[in-house]
Amino acid sequence: MGSKLSVDDSVRVVIIGGGFGGIAAARQLKSWGIPFVLVDMRDAFHHNVGALRASVESGFARKTFISYSVTFKESFRQAKVVGIDLLRQKVLLNDGEELFYSHLILATGSDGPFPGKFNQIIDVETAIQTYEDMVKEVTLIHSKIALADVELLPSVRQVVKEILLNKEVRLLLSDRVSNLHMLTLNRFQENMAVKTEKGREIAADMVILCTGIKINSSAYSSAFGDKLASNGALKVNQYLQVEGYDNIYAIGDCADVKEPKMAYHAGLHANIVVTNIINSLTQKSLKTYQPGSLTFLLSMGRNDGVGQINGCYVGRLVVTIAKSRDLFVSKSWKTMEQTMPC
Repeated sequence: MGSKLSVDDSVRVVIIGGGFGGIAAARQLKSWGIPFVLVDMRDAFHHNVGALRASVESGFARKTFISYSVTFKESFRQAKVVGIDLLRQKVLLNDGEELFYSHLILATGSDGPFPGKFNQIIDVETAIQTYEDMVKEVTLIHSKIALADVELLPSVRQVVKEILLNKEVRLLLSDRVSNLHMLTLNRFQENMAVKTEKGREIAADMVILCTGIKINSSAYSSAFGDKLASNGALKVNQYLQVEGYDNIYAIGDCADVKEPKMAYHAGLHANIVVTNIINSLTQKSLKTYQPGSLTFLLSMGRNDGVGQINGCYVGRLVVTIAKSRDLFVSKSWKTMEQTMPC
């Protein structure tokens, strides 16, 4: 990365959120020697791209949690952000501490149900054990006739269905769960009866909601009420600055950018934002962010998957080699400058 940048004591970047975008930004700031504090309520980064494999493959969960403090040492602060004082340029923490910032990066990501997301405030060992306790036979209920994202090629979506069927996943398409309010969600409960609008009934010991993510806006919604999009994301300009603020940036899921919410995009946002912070400190022009064409690699087991790059179909061999074998978890360990456990 770049050489060290000499800055005075007035410069301090605070990053709220230690997801893919947050750790990418922190890693780059560290390499440039720019003072920063990364704040997250957990004590470890969660590589949630591998969360579902961790729920069915023993030993994999430990590879999906990576300590913040080992990598960032005193530049990491475990806490929950309860507010932002824009006038005084302070981030307010749940223990009463206030962190001054010259530049602020909002990288709070999104929230969703376990096991796909894990945003609870517990220690790493407990989190790992939660995944190790899971084993599933799967029935997938979906309200549409086609699976996967609508932006994908029809051929990609068809192969998704074929792979699931080959793996003996039971598919109930064009149907909805009718008794969701009566079910225990996202944790074990023996002998539940899942009922659908078409009169089907499925016996289940666990019901997992996969109905989409919700932008995690709790840290900033009160401070930026007039800058929020309808989904809770922050309105940003072409430099990924929050509208009206030249020293506050939003990256990843909480940035209102018209593109799919993906870890890959969060990393691209981090590159732009750190570059723009450096350029603002050295009186250089800011760099714009332009969403590119959809790159989507859908892993469907260790040796299978499908996707598309630049509008072109990508088959299982490429997806398996590029992603499915380890779900990029080794890349996260490299980013965090740590050795992945065997």
